Amino acid sequence: MLNRLANPFWCVSANPAIDKRVRVSTLIPGRVNRISELRAAPGGKAAHVAMVLRTLGVDPLWIGFAGGLTGTQLLDGLLALGIRVQPVTTNVDTRVNLEIIDDHGGVTELLEPGLPIGDKEWNSCLETCNKAFSEPAISGIVIASGSLPTGADPAFYAKLTTLVHQRGHKIFLDTSGEPLRLALAAAPDFIKPNREETEWLIGETIHDTQSWKNAANRLVQLGARSAIVSLGEDGFVWQAGVGQDTYHARSSSVAITSSVGCGDATVAAFAYAMSAGLSVEKTLRLAAACGAANCLADSPGRLREADVKSLEPLVTIEKLT
Repeated sequence: MLNRLANPFWCVSANPAIDKRVRVSTLIPGRVNRISELRAAPGGKAAHVAMVLRTLGVDPLWIGFAGGLTGTQLLDGLLALGIRVQPVTTNVDTRVNLEIIDDHGGVTELLEPGLPIGDKEWNSCLETCNKAFSEPAISGIVIASGSLPTGADPAFYAKLTTLVHQRGHKIFLDTSGEPLRLALAAAPDFIKPNREETEWLIGETIHDTQSWKNAANRLVQLGARSAIVSLGEDGFVWQAGVGQDTYHARSSSVAITSSVGCGDATVAAFAYAMSAGLSVEKTLRLAAACGAANCLADSPGRLREADVKSLEPLVTIEKLT
């Protein structure tokens, strides 16, 4: 479906996880709930991005922390999916996230914060990234995704963004709160906050199409070279840079198993599209279709190429004026 790209891609995970998806008939708080189905898979937002890039024909390198038995499970799972890994070993166990899906369509997430990581390991992570980014002779894209573990320096992503640019690459950043605010000063090439995260950043309420456009514009003014605002069921808005047009894209309705990982699929598609030099329309169709296809996947990030292809023509695109 898509061209195979030679450009390097790196997926950096500062707070990876094992994703456990369980099914119950009806989730009743405070009572015994019996699980009817359990699946465990490599997780954290950067892992989801790497999985989607594989589906799109890219060979990414995953760089991230891994510790304990869960860290081994994480790395083994990524390798089994054909994803190359460059782990940074830690003395703390990789966290576990729990997603509970009931027969009525309810989805409940329980996310561990991630245990504190020592300064030595953080320095090793940056050194590992520096070495990886220095090797290729052509420009590539770094996708850094997810929260930071407990006690982490909130300026980590700002430092990483500076490092990426020094090595001649672009960085797509998907995080929130203070780590995102600090990173904006280093001008990431692309960011993807959701509605609530954007409202926190810009101090304004997002409630209609005009506020969607204004929000994307504000993110670019704050330092992002390109930005989308994720709007959940309303799709997303994208501004490609200062003075550029703003677009709203929305996929057709699909039978949602879970929306976990949909934003990661969208980010992966934008990274692929930028590297491939796709047109605005093709970029928006691919990104929205990948986000929707993730809703149909058995687990986050494991979308099918056939679903993406069938959903692309159904995406609606509007230039906001």
